[in-house]
Amino acid sequence: MVPVIDLADVSFVGAGLVRPECVLVTAAGNIYTSDWRGGVAHLRPDGTQVLYAGTTADLPEGPRPNGIALEQDGSFLFANLGTEIGGVWRLDRTGQIRPVLTEMDGEPIPPSNFVVRDASGRLWLTVSTRLRPRSRDYRRSASTGFIVLLDERGARIVADGLGFTNECLVDPTGSWLYVNETYARRLSRFPLSQDGDLGPKQVVAEFGTGQYPDGMAFDTDGNVWIAGIISNQLLRVEPSTGQIEIVLEDSDRAHVAWVEAAYESGTLDRPHMDTIVSTKLRNISSIAFGGADLTTAYLGCLLGDAVAIVRMPVRGVAPVHWHFDHR
Repeated sequence: MVPVIDLADVSFVGAGLVRPECVLVTAAGNIYTSDWRGGVAHLRPDGTQVLYAGTTADLPEGPRPNGIALEQDGSFLFANLGTEIGGVWRLDRTGQIRPVLTEMDGEPIPPSNFVVRDASGRLWLTVSTRLRPRSRDYRRSASTGFIVLLDERGARIVADGLGFTNECLVDPTGSWLYVNETYARRLSRFPLSQDGDLGPKQVVAEFGTGQYPDGMAFDTDGNVWIAGIISNQLLRVEPSTGQIEIVLEDSDRAHVAWVEAAYESGTLDRPHMDTIVSTKLRNISSIAFGGADLTTAYLGCLLGDAVAIVRMPVRGVAPVHWHFDHR
């Protein structure tokens, strides 16, 4: 057990952000968030901020970055969550955008959720659903999500049939790939071989009322921290037991009940996800450990315009991009 965090201890950094769904932090204190103004927002340690945004004819509705990854050269990868075009795209700090992975086997990749590199340099991409519109798969029965791996062997689907695939991460041991299945409401993992192939899926934890897992991060004790949309909860999961602890919560009970009723009746849709609720946290969607000792959490969100920050009772594992600093 870890101490429950008081909501009063949460503060915010940044201003005017647009859908800062995914947040990254580096050792030098730089904060980066996806931003639907067409790129990535950079919150500098001195309090200033800048937007790296661009356009390309290849994305006629404009870039819709959901998950982002910081590259060693200072550029960014983003999973595009447009209505038609998905895949992985690269954005540099001058605003140039170019495709990285947009097709597989001659077919376009559907609107995409999350992208990350692991310590071996392999690129992982999640696609939540093959259905259009995506809201058709806001169901307990969701099963069309998948995970793509891009490595020296090329791009291939390594896991399929997932219940609305969200963030995925290779664990600190390099032995497992963890993934959140948002509308199936479970945290799952796959044994990971050295060549990137995955073994049979294991369900680590199943979540309850109002708990829709989105982002994740690991702490140094081997536990998984989950940012839960709708419930506005920060959850700690112990992988060996599946035990779930609510460590931070800012739930609007009436809103959660409305969403739950729609979920149970199979009518959950965009209005349930996009409604502004009367909470301090604005539909938290990702978590990144940072600060000098990696004991500060930075929380991305779907409906706010800033990044929540709070001191944590544990130390996080440094991400792959921890020392990728380009001021």
